[in-house]
Amino acid sequence: MKVMVTGGAGFIGSTLVDRLLADGHVVDVVDDLSSGPLANLSDARARGRGRFSFHRLDVRSTALSELIAVRRPEVVMHLAGQVDVRTSFAKPLLDAEVNILGSINVCQGAVAARTRKVVFAGSGTTLYGEPDELPAREGHPQQPHSPHGVAKKAVADYLHAYRVAQGLESTVLALADVYGPRQDTRAGSGVVAIFAGRLLTRERATIFGDGTQTRDFVFVDDVVDAFVAAIEGGGGLTINVGTGVGTSVQALYDAMARLTGTDDPPRRAEARPGDVLHSVLDPGRAGTHLGWEPRTDLESGLVRTLAWYRDRM
Repeated sequence: MKVMVTGGAGFIGSTLVDRLLADGHVVDVVDDLSSGPLANLSDARARGRGRFSFHRLDVRSTALSELIAVRRPEVVMHLAGQVDVRTSFAKPLLDAEVNILGSINVCQGAVAARTRKVVFAGSGTTLYGEPDELPAREGHPQQPHSPHGVAKKAVADYLHAYRVAQGLESTVLALADVYGPRQDTRAGSGVVAIFAGRLLTRERATIFGDGTQTRDFVFVDDVVDAFVAAIEGGGGLTINVGTGVGTSVQALYDAMARLTGTDDPPRRAEARPGDVLHSVLDPGRAGTHLGWEPRTDLESGLVRTLAWYRDRM
């Protein structure tokens, strides 16, 4: 099958590309390399000869919709976007341009190419705002607290409109806090990667707020399983991709400090605007419609993630 992956040089995207190639698919990767480095695709370039193509493009460029129309993928895995909640407050127009207009660009190209389906990387962490009950199910009111969450919700609404009006199938995967190898350790990335970067270099990490805020940490390989399952399953649905288990940021830090042999306490800073206190996703619908469930417990995932970073520091 011909599959296009936007944002394919990112840590989730590149892991997905490796899996798609291993499964025998022909893969076009689109990325502007603004956050994910080309090095993330080194394995794909080496092993995917004849079945792998890379296109350096901004998701907002009309050249992308033209490329989709020419390459005619059966499925587009749409992961490209502005992912930082802080940036969405500082630069809301940029966030909207990349996430909303870029996604419309993808949809226009997909319609022109008669692409069967778009699988979209949504944000379960921001979609539901401060949930009334945990773990949050897909039927919970969608009330995002940040421009980033609003943009992700808008894209899901656009995909619904394209499905109804144009017959373009779609599945929105509402991702919990994804972590794992290849995630950027700089500020603005996931907290696991940031803590790893600080702890392994013996720099003090910072916890914003009192550390009791909880998140649902899901390993990248498990998330890739969900994307692959969505090639055929989950049509027209928003589906949570999480573990259903909440872990406080303080407990996460304590676990990672133990695994890295670090005794230094974290710095403390004020909570940041837009950060919800608690985000845990119910994965039941994923089990029903994708046959998916998380396979990697947090301890095992952290061990694998830290080992990857150690080898590169």
